Amino acid sequence: MSSPDPKHPWSRLTAAARQLPEDRDASAPYGFATRIAALAVASETRATSLLERFALRAVGVACALALLSVAVNYPALANGNNALAAAPEEDLPDDAIAVVLDYSD
Repeated sequence: MSSPDPKHPWSRLTAAARQLPEDRDASAPYGFATRIAALAVASETRATSLLERFALRAVGVACALALLSVAVNYPALANGNNALAAAPEEDLPDDAIAVVLDYSD
């Protein structure tokens, strides 16, 4: 955007801005820091979605259900009374869909 032409409006504007004395006050206005601190403390909490509100509770309920299911099935797990684990491979059905749909030959 720079132009070597001294008559260009941008060149004249920047040259005039460089010649102005720096006499601005750099401090914040009276009460500015107090007002900003008060606004930060008084700000309302943002609205959370329904998912965010109940997510931690849902994790807790899921963990409780998992522990409950392990506790209920612990005797079967401890004794090793798993029917599929105890059965030899020859006794297992070849067609799982037939077993689920209860088809018999």
